[in-house]
Amino acid sequence: MIKLLVNADDFGFSRGVNYGVLDTHLNGIVNSATMMMNAEGTEHALEIAKSTPTLKVGVHLVLTFGKPLTSAASLIGEEGFFKKQKDVYGHPEDISLEDLEQEWTAQIEKFLASGLKPAHLDSHHHVHGIKEFYPVIKRLSEKYDLPVRIAGPHFTDVKTVTDILMVDFFGEGVTENYFDKLQESVEDGKTVEVMTHPAYLDARLKDGTSYYQERLEEARILSEIILPENVKLL
Repeated sequence: MIKLLVNADDFGFSRGVNYGVLDTHLNGIVNSATMMMNAEGTEHALEIAKSTPTLKVGVHLVLTFGKPLTSAASLIGEEGFFKKQKDVYGHPEDISLEDLEQEWTAQIEKFLASGLKPAHLDSHHHVHGIKEFYPVIKRLSEKYDLPVRIAGPHFTDVKTVTDILMVDFFGEGVTENYFDKLQESVEDGKTVEVMTHPAYLDARLKDGTSYYQERLEEARILSEIILPENVKLL
């Protein structure tokens, strides 16, 4: 038996994203989501999370989108916004680990202040997987007793959400038979997380990311799919 976590990233990005997450949970196979704490739809997502206890919700740590919750100087690019993704990946040494831990702690604490208990930690654009940042994500995992999304071979001494992460349900990989083929790539008995991005289109989503039309197809498939007998939701 393969045990499956279907996680919807970007919860909180916009109301269209939030409703996509909710619908694919109530009527489909999404059983987990991770929330951005600095986005336009964050408060709306918190309301949904509080009223939907069957949905596991974690924190989608942000370093490359919107504005930080703190004033940590090494994280900030133009006009008070976070640095661009290419700059974070290209020059991780320019990020102060003290600043990073302060900011990600603030994001986790904002989630906790809502009265909710996070299920796990992951990140927007997989930035928590940057090797130089590993000491920070390890400390936060231990401090808050939270598993993290596995994001590289260096995740050796931290508690992870699942054994395997699949990131190919994205773009051209969003297909009707994706979940039927899981058994071809995942060993029986393993736990696996499939990263997804379901949403309904709204102006904020269309203006904020180039990956928006495909999210509608994700939402449709995730709402309609029937899992094979040897795959069980975690």
